Amino acid sequence: MKDQKKWAAKVAGEFRKLYPKADISLDYSTPLELLVATILSAQCTDARVNLVTKALFKKYRSAPDYAASPAGELEEDIRSTGFYQNKAKAIRQCAADIAEKHGGKVPGTMEELTALSGVGRKTANVILGQAFGVPGIVVDTHVVRVSGRLGMTANKNPEKIEQDLMALLPKKDWSVFSTRMILFGRNLCKARGPICGQCPLFDECPWEGKAT
Repeated sequence: MKDQKKWAAKVAGEFRKLYPKADISLDYSTPLELLVATILSAQCTDARVNLVTKALFKKYRSAPDYAASPAGELEEDIRSTGFYQNKAKAIRQCAADIAEKHGGKVPGTMEELTALSGVGRKTANVILGQAFGVPGIVVDTHVVRVSGRLGMTANKNPEKIEQDLMALLPKKDWSVFSTRMILFGRNLCKARGPICGQCPLFDECPWEGKAT
């Protein structure tokens, strides 16, 4: 690709047509709820997370509630999301940090968010973009795969991919672009059995593995 920014603009335009109202599918009403839901969504479908959080958010109303949850209880509440022991530990520690260092309120900067236990750049960018309106590129497994297939990056490291995509797109579009790329990866450009025949970018897609 000679003109990467021109190509990125085309990709963004096609994504916009496919997903004009691109919203994340996690249910939440506060930054804390979004943070918990995002942690639970690791290696779990958003639909399953939404089933679990419907009751979870009624039971745990604040960061101190999560931090003080009895051993085993939070684990049982989130068991069906998978990896529940690690997730419960991450939520407790993160909630304790929020309660002790931020007065119980989820902070709104990348530096503060990534300083919380168990919060990396991907999760932080979800929170910043969705809860605080701060643009950011969320790099999950779909974004890693699709951005590579579309020739928008040669990197495999999520942080480097984030930087590459940020350099190609207007800042105001970062959050919505990554949301649309995630939807595109789930629906069309799948890890296995990509539906290349329905892809509007098929003719210009540089991926050598595309179905012909």
